[in-house]
Amino acid sequence: MTLNKITRLVATCAVVALLGNAAAAQEVTLKLGHLANEENIWHKAAMKFAEEAKALTQGRVEVQIYPNESLGKEIDVINGMQLGTADMTITGESLQNWAPSAALLALPYAYKSLEHMDEVASGEIGAQIEAEIVEKADIRPLTYFARGPRNLSATREIKTPDALNGFKLRVPNVPIFVAAWQALGANPTPMAFSEVFTSLQNGTIEGQENPLALFKSGGFYEVQKVVNKTEHVRSWIYLTISERSWDKLSEADQAALMEAAQRTQAYERALFLADETALVADLEGRGVTFVEVDQAAFAAKARDAVLGAVAEEIRPLAEQIFNN
Repeated sequence: MTLNKITRLVATCAVVALLGNAAAAQEVTLKLGHLANEENIWHKAAMKFAEEAKALTQGRVEVQIYPNESLGKEIDVINGMQLGTADMTITGESLQNWAPSAALLALPYAYKSLEHMDEVASGEIGAQIEAEIVEKADIRPLTYFARGPRNLSATREIKTPDALNGFKLRVPNVPIFVAAWQALGANPTPMAFSEVFTSLQNGTIEGQENPLALFKSGGFYEVQKVVNKTEHVRSWIYLTISERSWDKLSEADQAALMEAAQRTQAYERALFLADETALVADLEGRGVTFVEVDQAAFAAKARDAVLGAVAEEIRPLAEQIFNN
């Protein structure tokens, strides 16, 4: 064999090897759509995940972020993930439309503290919830983020359930929330978020319940100067990927995304804790008073109503959470 033939043969082998490596390291683009704006910590966490995913896969996986519902509303993105037009989202109890146990993510009065919620979310019950979501929704949770607890705002202190006495408050259109507040003696009224400020202003309702971030962004501090720290709903939300998108990844890249998700969770938790502290300081600066309440009394009075509103098939899990 001549030198030229040997050279051509070596070159051909090198090209084949390069093509083989390229095929093994196929690049993937994942579309991640969510409902938050660019200032929200969920968006910042999504950007962190994209950065970590790219680094850990040596650029093979690119995650493109679509905030502000620009890829569609939450349910639309979930449907898109199942159909193959979207790949990832940040979602939580909305998944109960497919996996009933996802309702446990936002179970009123069930989680006594952030630490208690973490125990459930990262423990055996959390694993059961995630498995059902994978099986029934074809969506895989990669990690979870904490959400700010919901508190009751008013123009007066409400330290015990007895102080409610027909108190008119806005709640989201979530049956279990309505049942809980009715059991506490209040008069809950489902209402669109966009109508809350005006309804507080004109006295149609006496109060509302939301996390501090929404209390601030809604401007409710202008008409409600008391936040009663009921912390009645602690919840978490998942960073998810569709199963069809997950299955397209190599085992190495799947492992890399799981590592990216764990790093993102730690990053988001630090942002979350700092944000909650900053919100309190900001609202106090606007004249808002934070009132400690008898949370145990609220929880005890609402418990039976909450369990009664939970789907029968997941009631044993709900009871486990309450008894933990």
